[in-house]
Amino acid sequence: MTDHDFSFETKLLHNQHKFDATTGGVSVPIQHASTFHQSDIDQFGKYDYSRSGNPTREALEEIIAELEEGTHGFAFSSGMAAISTAFLLLSAGDHIIISEDVYGGTFRMVTTVLTRFKIEHTFVDMTDLESVEAAVQPNTRAIYIETPSNPLLKVTDISAVCDIAKKIGALSFVDNTFLTPALQKPLKLGADVVLHSATKFLSGHSDVVAGLAVVKDPLLAQRLGALQNSFGAVLGVQDAWLVMRGLKTLSVRMDHSQRGAEKIAAHLKNHHLVKKVYYPGLADHPEHAIQKRQSLGAGAVLSFELASEEIFRSFVNTVELPVFAVSLGAVESILSYPAKMSHAAMPADERDKRGISNSLLRLSVGLENPDDLIKDFDAALVNIAKGGVLAAK
Repeated sequence: MTDHDFSFETKLLHNQHKFDATTGGVSVPIQHASTFHQSDIDQFGKYDYSRSGNPTREALEEIIAELEEGTHGFAFSSGMAAISTAFLLLSAGDHIIISEDVYGGTFRMVTTVLTRFKIEHTFVDMTDLESVEAAVQPNTRAIYIETPSNPLLKVTDISAVCDIAKKIGALSFVDNTFLTPALQKPLKLGADVVLHSATKFLSGHSDVVAGLAVVKDPLLAQRLGALQNSFGAVLGVQDAWLVMRGLKTLSVRMDHSQRGAEKIAAHLKNHHLVKKVYYPGLADHPEHAIQKRQSLGAGAVLSFELASEEIFRSFVNTVELPVFAVSLGAVESILSYPAKMSHAAMPADERDKRGISNSLLRLSVGLENPDDLIKDFDAALVNIAKGGVLAAK
């Protein structure tokens, strides 16, 4: 049996870094050295300075490349460092097409930083292929996809949009943070660059900030590697080790959390105080069929809109189990407020255009028993209906 015959779950544990070749230790060693002694004046060794290469960071980069079925991986100090470095593949005068309800940090990077360097952009509804094609300009050099999108869980047909990019000679970037390679592999669907906030599901324990990028084309890998070295926003070795430790349990965590998300989304959908639930695992989600075709599941993140902002505030103050915080993808369930957290960098009028209302909550389902989360949510909503906001009205 070759290594290619093993399942994804097995590869998380049994890869080229399952033990240290020198000592046999069943954990990747953390190499703290910032610089490396060179024994030859004219011929340097593989490592010389840790910004350019470090064996601990390299181990993570090789593991994520294998999991995403790419050739080269790159580890960065945050998800935004990965995204920003990938954007440096572009030049002044270039144009990018980007998902309209993209993560707020990406929106900020595109609208306030790239514009200063004369890189143009057009936000489009990526679920509408005609809109994507209509947004193409002679100088379009990249199409940036986030699917499922944050926070409205819209699903983009990755293959179809990547085909459009190839047709015009543009790069295709896919943010795969929500689903991870456990559920979705954009490189196999035609993407050029896959991006991750490894802070989220990949590490999974709310204890590290990290970003990853993976490519398949060796020439593109050379370009991105040169940018990683030049820009220098590399991942520290302690954080690289934490991400590798988290990866070992990715499949079991994602499986449990996804089943919980499915159950909670179906439950909330039928509650009279919930205006709308956004989750591509629901049969009535507009892109449910696309999600089923291009991935192995809908993930562990859902969003839901409550009947009013007043009800929303009472709900957040009453629920007990989820932490109310920025971020997602952790062992504990995280309830977030996109308007003031993940998308605070997006102006209110832009949020309104995209349907990101002040009563919208995003839930990342953790490893709790989902029935306990449902009980907690129901208790909060009953409190609102009986003795809280509605009774006061």
